[in-house]
Amino acid sequence: MSVAALQSQGAGVPGYFRNRDILAGAGEAGLRRQLLDIAEAGLAAADPGSAAQAAIALEPGGLRLGARLHPLPAERQVFVIGAGKASLPIATVLDRVLGARITGGLVTVKRGAAAPLPHIRVIEADHPLPSDASLEAARQTRALLSRVGPGDLVLACFTGGSSALFCDPVPGLALADLAAASRILLGCGAGIVEINAVRKHISTVKGGRLARSLPAGATLANLTVSDVIGDRLDCITCPTVPDGSRFADAAAVLGRYGLRDRLPPAVIAHIDRADPAEETATAADLAHLELQTELLVTADAACLGAAEAARAQGIAPLILSTAFEGESTALARALSAIAREIRDHGRPAKAPCLLVAGGETTVLLGPLTGAQAAGGPNQEFAVQAALEIDGLDGIAALAMDSDGTDGPTPFAGGLADGASAAAFRAAGLDAASALARHDVAPLLEATGHALVTGHTGTNVNDLKLLLIAPSES
Repeated sequence: MSVAALQSQGAGVPGYFRNRDILAGAGEAGLRRQLLDIAEAGLAAADPGSAAQAAIALEPGGLRLGARLHPLPAERQVFVIGAGKASLPIATVLDRVLGARITGGLVTVKRGAAAPLPHIRVIEADHPLPSDASLEAARQTRALLSRVGPGDLVLACFTGGSSALFCDPVPGLALADLAAASRILLGCGAGIVEINAVRKHISTVKGGRLARSLPAGATLANLTVSDVIGDRLDCITCPTVPDGSRFADAAAVLGRYGLRDRLPPAVIAHIDRADPAEETATAADLAHLELQTELLVTADAACLGAAEAARAQGIAPLILSTAFEGESTALARALSAIAREIRDHGRPAKAPCLLVAGGETTVLLGPLTGAQAAGGPNQEFAVQAALEIDGLDGIAALAMDSDGTDGPTPFAGGLADGASAAAFRAAGLDAASALARHDVAPLLEATGHALVTGHTGTNVNDLKLLLIAPSES
């Protein structure tokens, strides 16, 4: 069955993995099935809809968000805005709870992920690079917010992915400049905090600037999901909270990664000018608002959920870190070495054991990358792990982007065990060459190792798991 057909199966498919039978049908099938079960439990633990339902309630005194009650007198207008890969489940709960009490709403999601809501308009834009639709999303949201008055309530559900889905360049820059800057930043090896320090300073809506435009006396309540190590709000829901970065931080990123000769000249000129009037919003800039932020799901939620699921199955979870960054293949080598140590010597833990790792690893694109290369950091992790455990029984590895799309591909990530490298060779595919070209998606797809979930509705940090079974000797 094609990837498109698998993705279109939708809600009728039990669990998250739409090609589960293919994934579990080769290699050590039992170990693979167990690993898939654990990964699905991790995703379920990071579900924004469940978290929102627990945090949002309509009571006689008003709307309760977490521990805070917002009165809803008849004259108070209520607006819902947002953008991101985990925004729709939050908006769905708000629509269900508030219904016709919503004055106006607009939420932007990734193309292909929209679903109609009765009281909130849902539109689509593009990711990972912004497009005309992303620009239109920001402008339509601004138009909606022009109706907000003092005393009104704005409910914002910006989550990871909004940097591309929701954008408006500063004067002097074109949308093409933002898209080019994003493409280069995403492939330079920088972390997301560094990338966003630049992106926030070339946008009129990011870095708290959208919130700064609201009238004094309005209430702004953020409901969000973290996909950033350390749960930094100014990188998660940045249009509607104070920004912790300055122009100087953006300039430092340009120098640190040698970007001054690579980014569009207009971007460099704007950052170097560092006009104080164009700086992002501080806490003082948003002091005219009543501000509340509820972090519904933390970045490590999928890792913690997977660990709990393993424990329930009698497997000892070992959470190595939920803050891994850097080159994805390097982490695959390191974790595979730990898995082999457990398998062969019972240290630093005894099998059955689950190694759990989270964070946001990257792919540093180089000169061998072709224009049509397809892959992502989690797919590269899986392929590298396959090479590291080649021929070994009792180890299986899974790496995935929690939102269901790893890199600009239709795959969430990859699965591998000791038989995977042999399957690559049997298909006439060179895994080492595919890694060098950053073109691993075709290899994983052709051999039944690519994870297909479609849009999962969540967006937390990546989930990387290695399951080690007891030795049969």
